[in-house]
Amino acid sequence: LLAKHPLPNWIMAGSYINTSLPDVSDRMLFAVPKKGRLYDQCLGLLNNIGIEFNRKPRHDIALVSNLPIALVFLPAADIATYVAKGNIDIGITGLDIIRESQTENDVAELMRLGFGKCKLQIQTPVANGQVRSAGDLVGKRIVTSFINLTRQRFAELEGVDDPSKIKTQVRFVSGSVEAACGLGLADGIVDLVESGDTMRAAGLHAIDTIVDTESVLITNKHARFPKLAETIRQRVEGILTARQYVLCQYNIRRDALECACKIAPGRQAPTVTSLEQDGW
Repeated sequence: LLAKHPLPNWIMAGSYINTSLPDVSDRMLFAVPKKGRLYDQCLGLLNNIGIEFNRKPRHDIALVSNLPIALVFLPAADIATYVAKGNIDIGITGLDIIRESQTENDVAELMRLGFGKCKLQIQTPVANGQVRSAGDLVGKRIVTSFINLTRQRFAELEGVDDPSKIKTQVRFVSGSVEAACGLGLADGIVDLVESGDTMRAAGLHAIDTIVDTESVLITNKHARFPKLAETIRQRVEGILTARQYVLCQYNIRRDALECACKIAPGRQAPTVTSLEQDGW
């Protein structure tokens, strides 16, 4: 079966092996985050653009019933890489992930989606009054799960062309990065900040912003299904545009119609209907 219908390398690797995997060779592969801060918002978006699917428990592939698409649920941190390498046709992930994985030159950004907005920031303990700017951390210890972006930022601060040559000590830690300073592991951290509650609870404050990020719809530059990808983009664009407007209906005297049209002009033009009452 595998010889007759070759599957992408990511399906063949480790935990993705499943003897009941559906045949996806003739479908566009659409990757969405399988969990985390973007998961629920992505599912809501898929529902709004009319993508119908049924995901079985513990399965990371779901066939769309009304379009030739297979949804693939992957860690958000991996999606940009899979799209860049051509294993996935289209996907949703964060702008921070694209830049951290250094795939911005290998993927095409279809559109920004407006949700999942946050900031990747350099943070230090509030109690450490000697550190007032990112430059004060040059040569110090930094802990983060965004190694590449952090090294690039400190290369700029140090005036070094090669991020691998910086003197600032950047270490990788996944999970609760905000605990690193309190445990004496770091002088500062680089982490995502949404509301700032977690940062403040850990006694930290932001002193520099590396990236303003949000969710992005991306495709690889050699997409197998360009027309279908464009259909998805147009549907998403329609939803995002519709969210900027509300439908407002009201009754008004006809002699005030010109003024009303200036106040509520409509997206293309106002819709005007007559009431069964003179002058309205």
